[in-house]
Amino acid sequence: MHPIVSKAQLSPNVTRLVVVAPRIAEIRQPGQFVIVRRGPGAERIPLTIADVDKAAGTISLVIQAIGASTHELTSLQVGDAITDIAGPLGKPTHLMAGGHAVCVGGGVGTAVAYPIAQALSRSGVKVTSVIGGRSKEWVIYEDELRAVGDVIVCTDDGSYGRPGFVTEALKELVEAGGVDEVFAIGPVPMMRACSELTRPFGVKTTVSLNSIMIDGTGMCGGCRVSIDGKSQYACCDGPEFDGHAVDFRQLADRLNTYREFEQAALERWQTSHAEAH
Repeated sequence: MHPIVSKAQLSPNVTRLVVVAPRIAEIRQPGQFVIVRRGPGAERIPLTIADVDKAAGTISLVIQAIGASTHELTSLQVGDAITDIAGPLGKPTHLMAGGHAVCVGGGVGTAVAYPIAQALSRSGVKVTSVIGGRSKEWVIYEDELRAVGDVIVCTDDGSYGRPGFVTEALKELVEAGGVDEVFAIGPVPMMRACSELTRPFGVKTTVSLNSIMIDGTGMCGGCRVSIDGKSQYACCDGPEFDGHAVDFRQLADRLNTYREFEQAALERWQTSHAEAH
């Protein structure tokens, strides 16, 4: 069992849970993730480790409440516990030895970008983070990212930072020159747009793929992605890949496979939750 020691609402549908997991906190590296199961019979959900506190033996999980299972997780309170947390899983981020990196975070992807930006900064890399949300209340991890480098905030409605999409700010940085690598993490359309933007400039672009996962060890094949025309598994070969080699169309199609089932499960959860309260 992994007790929850802290809970914070980061945006209208994004919650941070700090949970006790000392073994994972001790060995986790940037870019790695865990698979959690709220309780017996519950769905297995992959979540990035946004931060760790080795001394306290805790890890921070940032969860976007979209489906029934993520709503169940974010409804937990301090003192409750998560039954299973498996990890750390996946390959760690390959960190640059120097130069200038741009970390692009869209929505909850900003929490995934943070440990990468943090590690790059500690390695002596200049870090610029470009983060976005539909409006100010949807922007997360701004203060944390400012502690490790420059930050450009973009909002769709212009209510905070600069108006427009993160890709527009990224384009200006790349065109100005001096960018050695881009890390883009967020919705599939955003990662695809960032990768296409950097391609003609020859700027290495790394993306973290949020494909469907079950066991997290490569055995089920659910997280299969096409990289340079070859099948790889996001759980054990990734989750980070060369954005210029990813078949984003296939990734999007696979992510949409269970949309109807997910919607039906959410509606059942909302009904039972409303009846219980």
